[in-house]
Amino acid sequence: MDKTILIVEDQDDLRLLIRLTLKSLGRIVQASNAAQGLALVRSERPDLVVLDVWLGQDNGLDVCAEIKRGAGQAPRVLLLSACGQQSDVEAGLAAGADRYMIKPFSPQNLSEAAAALLSQG
Repeated sequence: MDKTILIVEDQDDLRLLIRLTLKSLGRIVQASNAAQGLALVRSERPDLVVLDVWLGQDNGLDVCAEIKRGAGQAPRVLLLSACGQQSDVEAGLAAGADRYMIKPFSPQNLSEAAAALLSQG
């Protein structure tokens, strides 16, 4: 069965880069804001959510916590953020993230991290 990866990123160019980087790992669905992302988590039941911490006026940490509170088997969550202080990483993991990656990231590192998370599910 194909894995489903949901990308929740408000910047179009970065969403495209992530999609192109991860397309070999499974079926890609995309959202440009928190509300769309949460709706797609419910309807698509992705195996992995690649989630930006800053989604315009929405906070990706809140979205992550909401995803992890959902009923049933919650997807793996890989948070992406330009904030790289230890306290930022700890806040992301405390919100339920399975992995926290700091922007800018290399496509290879993103692909490897996503593949590792998908293999755990």
